Amino acid sequence: MIPTTQETLTTEEYMLYSSYGDLYDEDLEPCNKEGVRNFELWFLPTFYSLVFLLGLIENTLVVLVLLKYKRLKSMTDIYLLNLAVSDLLLVFALPFWSYYVVEEWVFGDGLCRFISWVYMLGFYSGSFFVMLMSINRYLAVVHVAFALRARMVSYGILASLVVWLVSILAALPQLIFSQTFDYYTQTICKPVYLEKRWKIFTSLEINVLGLLFPVMVMLFCYTKIVKTLLLCRDEKKKKAEKMIFAVVIVFFLFQAPYHIVLLLRCLYDVGIFRGCLISQNLDYASQATQTLAFFHCCLNPIIYFFMGQKFKKCIKLLFKSCISSGILCRTCELSDTFHTESSGSLYNQSTSDETPL
Repeated sequence: MIPTTQETLTTEEYMLYSSYGDLYDEDLEPCNKEGVRNFELWFLPTFYSLVFLLGLIENTLVVLVLLKYKRLKSMTDIYLLNLAVSDLLLVFALPFWSYYVVEEWVFGDGLCRFISWVYMLGFYSGSFFVMLMSINRYLAVVHVAFALRARMVSYGILASLVVWLVSILAALPQLIFSQTFDYYTQTICKPVYLEKRWKIFTSLEINVLGLLFPVMVMLFCYTKIVKTLLLCRDEKKKKAEKMIFAVVIVFFLFQAPYHIVLLLRCLYDVGIFRGCLISQNLDYASQATQTLAFFHCCLNPIIYFFMGQKFKKCIKLLFKSCISSGILCRTCELSDTFHTESSGSLYNQSTSDETPL
């Protein structure tokens, strides 16, 4: 039985319980989370399963087409491949979380740390590769001459390696602090912050690296791109502008709510506001907005990939190959259908002729 007064709690126990779901408010008054639990039992598994299926199918198709047909011949292809891998890391964790919500954590302490780390690795790397895609387009449209030298496959590989290294380091707190522990009759897998400063640091890190920094870079890049495109308008430019706004708006709408809730949770942790009702509402908001953020990995392939006419043809050929041969990896000759993109083009993008960025 969990103690309900501060006198019967050790320091370690108090920090442990207050780090998980805020079972108590700042005065250690019991906070009933039964309603939150009932909500997550039907809400999270349903949407986790939907995101897992869509994200797995879409991003796997992206990887297959890039490796089989595009052959990674441009910086854009490199970033698209890495973005798809980032999204696959996110959806990889969802079956574990879905089972965990319904039952308990049965996969052991090692997988608890690893799955938590993989989730955050996919989260950070995904945001960073969306940012790199924005920088890539900015160079292609605004600084064409410089792009001839800078937008090389070797530089794309180097930038991707840097992003993965930064993402690995940024996700380390999840690997370090996540652990399993017994709560009543169930086994829990969550981060344990025996010092509140580490919980606050993690929340701020997620907000700054995962949202604020990428959004600032994206806004700068796309503002410059739009100004450049407005100087010479045509139908292709209009389609390019639509994709630009789609990228920014979708990223912000699907990622920002979750980060705002994390920031509010951080303010709750430092005592800016308190109370059981606020804690319950933050739990509801966290579950809803986190699922929304997960769903962003299903939209990345649509925005960056499937809107391109070339890749629609690639996918059709891929499925035709599967149907006719019965296997996924049948070779298909596309040399007459697809050509290597020109890195000096003002509207250089490997993914689409219809949306030339």
